[in-house]
Amino acid sequence: MDNQEHEVEITEKSKRKPFPGWLYGVLFVLFDAIGVGILEWGVTATSRVKLSSPTIGWGFVSKMWTDLNFVAVLNLLLCGIVYLILLMISNRFWVATPIYLALAIIIAVIEHFKITIRYEAVIPSDLSFLKSDAGNLMSFMPSGAQWIILGAVAGFLVLLGLCLYLNRIDARHGRMFRAADQRTGLANAAARILLVIIPAGFFGMYAMQAGTVGSWANTLNVAMGDQSSMWDSVYDAQRNGPVVSFLRQLNPKVMEKPEGYSEATMKQVAKRYAKAAESINAKRSANLNDSTVVYVLSESFSDPSRVPGLKVNKDSMPNIRKIKENTTSGYMLSSGYGGGTANLEYMGLTGMSMANFDSSLSSPYQQLVPGQHWTPTINQLWGAPKNSIGVHPYESSMYSRAINYKKFGFSHFYTLTGPDIISHQDKLGSSPYVSDEAAYKSTLEELKKTKSNQFIQLITMQNHMPYHDWYPNNEFTAQSTTGTALGKTEQESIQTYQKGAAITDQETEKFLKQLDKIDKPITVVFYGDHLPGIYSTASEDSNNSLALHLTDYFIWSNKASSSQGNKAENSAYTSPNFFMAQTAEHMNAKVSPFIAFLTQMHQKISAMEPPVVNQIQGWQRIPEGQSLYLDASGKPMAASDFDKKTRQLVDDYKLIQYDITTGRNYLKSLGFMDLPKQ
Repeated sequence: MDNQEHEVEITEKSKRKPFPGWLYGVLFVLFDAIGVGILEWGVTATSRVKLSSPTIGWGFVSKMWTDLNFVAVLNLLLCGIVYLILLMISNRFWVATPIYLALAIIIAVIEHFKITIRYEAVIPSDLSFLKSDAGNLMSFMPSGAQWIILGAVAGFLVLLGLCLYLNRIDARHGRMFRAADQRTGLANAAARILLVIIPAGFFGMYAMQAGTVGSWANTLNVAMGDQSSMWDSVYDAQRNGPVVSFLRQLNPKVMEKPEGYSEATMKQVAKRYAKAAESINAKRSANLNDSTVVYVLSESFSDPSRVPGLKVNKDSMPNIRKIKENTTSGYMLSSGYGGGTANLEYMGLTGMSMANFDSSLSSPYQQLVPGQHWTPTINQLWGAPKNSIGVHPYESSMYSRAINYKKFGFSHFYTLTGPDIISHQDKLGSSPYVSDEAAYKSTLEELKKTKSNQFIQLITMQNHMPYHDWYPNNEFTAQSTTGTALGKTEQESIQTYQKGAAITDQETEKFLKQLDKIDKPITVVFYGDHLPGIYSTASEDSNNSLALHLTDYFIWSNKASSSQGNKAENSAYTSPNFFMAQTAEHMNAKVSPFIAFLTQMHQKISAMEPPVVNQIQGWQRIPEGQSLYLDASGKPMAASDFDKKTRQLVDDYKLIQYDITTGRNYLKSLGFMDLPKQ
């Protein structure tokens, strides 16, 4: 290099100035926002679900001034903590920034791929997949993945180039702490350590409590505008940001450890109900798994004529009303109003009650089941997975069902998105959902594939909200009797729903007639999971709380079954956690110690649900307080009035549920779930 070139370089360096502290602050916020934006892109790049209307994309930011919702700021804060930690560790702004952006891009691409393939956001249980099945990650790449990866790399290179350029013109080269002497150097080192430990400690404490209702972290979330939407992990991530959505599932509080929980206690509990099972079985002759059992969760099915303050012109369920008169039937107490399907489904399959869980556990399918070591469900009583079939004419990933059904021991789960594709997908009118007729056809095909006995779980979708005048020539009308007319939207929704419920009524009768033609014993447990969330007039009156949480159910057996026409005792009211016990009673079938426990529990408490679940998910229809207990006549019971036997059953229920869901699984080796040997 000659002297002239050397002088030019010295001149250029002398022109460069170190960036002032305020500029680093501005750039920090800017790059933090870019990182959050990249993460939000990862969960909004693909959307298949039509039932949700999340505020995503630019709306994720704009709702700060349109709705005073600052969940975007909460995500900026959380991502900023990670960014700050990287900055303090490296002490170089132009080193930490590309690392932070690279992490955001990698996570966003992974989110994009998972949503494209499964319509499910990244959840904490995916971390265990990295340990157990990391070698198969390439098989989860969607079609065209190489272009997404190339685009991500190109985007990162642009951002990296920007960082390199800014580093070049910054005479400080991004150094955050500079020391003129050793003493200053030690002080700077101490400051950097504190700026790692304190934010990391805050982040860790936040992550551990974000999913616990009533904690400071959860209170912060709500104050910033977080609206938990656990039923749909993608919707939740889009609406509330992927960071908040992920962290709320990281450490959910499942249950308080019951007093006296130990191996010795659980042996006593197992012995107590093994004895009860012996007593029950001495009077019964049938076996549960000598018949096929079909659970039909009929989406939002309920009786519009029972809604307070509503007058309808025509009965929507004359056929089901008649069916109920001649078999085990009644009303089911639902924990949901307008949503929460999977919670009712979970209770029906497991016999667990949401009333026993901590209020923070708003969605067992997402917060509990993926991490459970032992997940006993009723279908497992039919033995090998080939005898357990799931049918759901919608997305397989909703409520993480695809993962959970495999864990429950179902060999096939037929949905619109596979891997097992449901065979019938017809729709009615302009409805976006598969009809009940099509859902029943698909179920009948599974029943006819084998002469063996099966357990089949059908979750329908026809009557899922919203309801927008889908059906031509709708003869149903509704009007208010409160003195205040129904709003136009409410009236349209109710009348559309009435027509859909009437179609369900007709198709359910046809389905049962088809089952009567099959020469193998079949028992059907039919229930509506919750009322549709369309009765805004009725829901304004808190006195209507109970009425808006009661749906219809029945347990019916076909002609080939010896239990056709049976009517189990104490069936006027129930909740889904008692279905397996009621099914066994209806069929005069022998029971396991667990089902014996549920049988005794149902004799004392006909139905039980947690009112707080509604508050967590935004339904707020039942006042806060104790769990809701109903007696045999449907009247609320006060826990303080329970007799000694009832109190013991309630306490034992908590011990049993704790042991199975979050305890040491002592009951697993004690035969607690086993039916008597045939």
